[in-house]
Amino acid sequence: MATTTYCLYCFECLSSSLEDRKSPSLSQLEELWEQYKQQQTGAGHADEDDAEIMDMDDEDEEEEEEEEEEEEEDVDPIPASLKPPSLNRLQVPSPSSASSSSTPSSLSTTSSQAALGSSSKSSSNSSFFSFGRLLNKPSRQHHEEYPLFVTWNTVNSRGHKTLRGCIGTFEAQEIESGLKNYALTSAFDDTRFSPIIASELSTLSVGVTLLTDFEPCSSPFDWTLGRHGLRISFSYHSKRYGATYLPDVALEQGWTKEETIVSLMRKAGWSGRSSDWRKVGDLRCVRYQGKKAALDYRDWKSWRDWTHKLGLI
Repeated sequence: MATTTYCLYCFECLSSSLEDRKSPSLSQLEELWEQYKQQQTGAGHADEDDAEIMDMDDEDEEEEEEEEEEEEEDVDPIPASLKPPSLNRLQVPSPSSASSSSTPSSLSTTSSQAALGSSSKSSSNSSFFSFGRLLNKPSRQHHEEYPLFVTWNTVNSRGHKTLRGCIGTFEAQEIESGLKNYALTSAFDDTRFSPIIASELSTLSVGVTLLTDFEPCSSPFDWTLGRHGLRISFSYHSKRYGATYLPDVALEQGWTKEETIVSLMRKAGWSGRSSDWRKVGDLRCVRYQGKKAALDYRDWKSWRDWTHKLGLI
């Protein structure tokens, strides 16, 4: 099954190619991603602890106010001019989500810093030194092999995605080398588009699809929208044509099965009338499933900034 780290690795491969630098290995990246998620979880827990402390302070303040009210019922009222000024409890805002996503969590109140500062500092130091050890560890080997596709999309301010490049293979690939090869091939060599350039990086999202469960179709309609990808081949004017759509394409486009088949044939190079698609020779269809993961630039950049801040890569 495709994972978020596979997408992260594709972004790293593209970014390092554009910046002419060396990218970390997939196994190193997986270790860093796990540490990053742990830091994020820790930041979330710290925010919860701060909220609990503030809730307890609120409860204590309410109890004090109730006691003061009871005491005031038994004494003569004091003129306003003689009353001591009230003490306002200071509230420090919790850390913003942006800071907690890129740095180890910090505590937001003076009392919580005093109570937890030493343990937080120790934890942060031990995490930092563990990063150095993990980067010196031998790379974990990825022996799994899958056919795979890498898809780049541009995402506008409204969240609308537009295809920017998509290339893959039906030949099983070793995961790390396959991801690197097709992350770059789909970014630079998809002939439908110009090569991706550095200034576009911040507009991109990436999807990785691992292909599984290949089955011949008993008919052109023997597949399920949203579940199956479709690969076709056919003869036209004594020439063999072929094309494929990944499982999510037809659903995203809102196509019927017939519209999907006609579009696939056009993609393959067929130029006949839509109503004549059944007249092509020896139409063969294979269905398959795809295990997909996706990631946008913002999430990759948040992780990248975190690694830079700690000097990890």
